[in-house]
Amino acid sequence: MSSLDRVIQARRVVTPAGEQALAVGIEGGRIAVVAPYGTDLAAVHLVELNDDEVLMPGVVDTHVHVNDPGRTAWEGFTSATRAAAAGGVTTIVDMPLNSIPPTCDVPALELKRKTAERQAYVDVGFWGGAIPGNLADLRPLHEAGVFGFKCFLLHSGVDEFPPLDPAELEAAMRSIASFDGLLIVHAEDAHHITTAPTGPAYDGFLQSRPRAAENAAVAGVIALARRTGCRVHILHISSAEVLPLLAEAREDGVRITAETCPHYLTFSAEEIPAGATPYKCCPPIREAANRELLWQGLRDGLIDLVVSDHSPSTVDLKHLDTGDFGTAWGGIASLQVALPAVWTQARRRGFGLTDIARWMSQAPAAQAGLTRKGRIEPGSDADFCVFAPDDAFVVNATTLQHKNAVTPYAGWPLAGVVRRTWLRGVPIDIDADPSGRLLNRGDQR
Repeated sequence: MSSLDRVIQARRVVTPAGEQALAVGIEGGRIAVVAPYGTDLAAVHLVELNDDEVLMPGVVDTHVHVNDPGRTAWEGFTSATRAAAAGGVTTIVDMPLNSIPPTCDVPALELKRKTAERQAYVDVGFWGGAIPGNLADLRPLHEAGVFGFKCFLLHSGVDEFPPLDPAELEAAMRSIASFDGLLIVHAEDAHHITTAPTGPAYDGFLQSRPRAAENAAVAGVIALARRTGCRVHILHISSAEVLPLLAEAREDGVRITAETCPHYLTFSAEEIPAGATPYKCCPPIREAANRELLWQGLRDGLIDLVVSDHSPSTVDLKHLDTGDFGTAWGGIASLQVALPAVWTQARRRGFGLTDIARWMSQAPAAQAGLTRKGRIEPGSDADFCVFAPDDAFVVNATTLQHKNAVTPYAGWPLAGVVRRTWLRGVPIDIDADPSGRLLNRGDQR
């Protein structure tokens, strides 16, 4: 073999087969060879990880609201991808909202790509949107390279991205099934959300978004998936009561996957102080007993992946002055801290880094069809997170790369420190020019 570009020697490397001591050789931005630790591989650059460091596949976060263009004050591609790189994330897939315009037709996708180019510190792909009136835009968006289509079943929080009614949802699913696309669903049923919470009491907000809303929506999506044959993915599960529905659907051959998020696995309703609106998200953070059932859902394989649902806003929209859960923006900023947040909770429950890599790298990449992402094996992109799992830190919101310093993780002690993040075999320098690429569905097949 001719000289490789780089070789990384590490006593702990997380692969799909588990942790191993390996030498990882890189050529042309991809993993060229994986050999036992200490193997003498000729390379231009040799890197030896410290004994307290683990080489993990870069995190693939398929649920990120970058909000650019249109609401760049909320985040933006520069700040979002810097935060991703600082948190061990090497690939994000951007949601079609809350940008203006939303990514619901090809011109909007082209504008999104033009906005993101030359700003991306990590690789970036895009979801399209399914909204009333854009049925004819779905196939062109698919052919233009979006990874799938996001829809809501109730008000999304922004007027330019309205929800689908049952007839529109079925029509969208039939269209998407015709080209074997993927529909990803914010599953809350508007008919079960009848109260309008006001004031600083978290319990009032929680009661306004009951489990029944999520349960009914998931049941309805499953029924339509059975009828139409459409591939579907349930976003940000917060109600553990949907897990038996998922199990039954899969046994019946319904093509359905599901995700949850770090905040549902970390926080509990009982611990959220009055007026603490940084914790507001939809669906809401539920009780501790429900949280433990979500962890069991991960253990049982009913929940496939863990992604951030990074949905930031400007500080003023969180209404920290009044603490009013009824009027504050519903979204949690967590992109940079998602990996250590999940690791902190996972290791307490007996999980290992192989589980983390499966939930946060391998499964999200597979769900989006990113066949060269999320795995340390020959042929994959050389995207890595150098992680110190036994190191620790306390979250300081003002030092995060997020554009706005508001997150419920502020002040939380977390286990696991990201030491370096590599993209296609090169360490990312967030103070240098960005080198991330824009990704299209099917690019890596």
